[in-house]
Amino acid sequence: MELVKCTEQYWEFVRILRQDQRVKEGFLDDITITPDMQKAYMADHSKFYRILLFEGQPAGYVGVIDNDIRVCTHPDFQGKGCGKFMIDEIMKIFPKAYARVKISNEASIRLFKSVGFTEKLIVLERN
Repeated sequence: MELVKCTEQYWEFVRILRQDQRVKEGFLDDITITPDMQKAYMADHSKFYRILLFEGQPAGYVGVIDNDIRVCTHPDFQGKGCGKFMIDEIMKIFPKAYARVKISNEASIRLFKSVGFTEKLIVLERN
């Protein structure tokens, strides 16, 4: 496994993975991201993201925006240590980063706890 810079060749991979129904419900914001929206966002923020390559294939992404970690492992690569690897590596770059996780996203809570994160704050919002 290795993390590489999120160059333009990976922007569409990130968008497609972010829209994948198998992972979409885990994100705080449930929005549809168009290719144009992704291109504009990544033009400004790709320097804060890394792509996980697993045996040469894109398998996930991790980024830190305003010290908030954004991480997603492609479902085909889950359970292989990818999430832990990405978080450990991104913390070397952004050591003060934290994670905002939906209370219902038990997999992400387990992931972050497994790499040493602890719960500090729970924010409740009204639907």
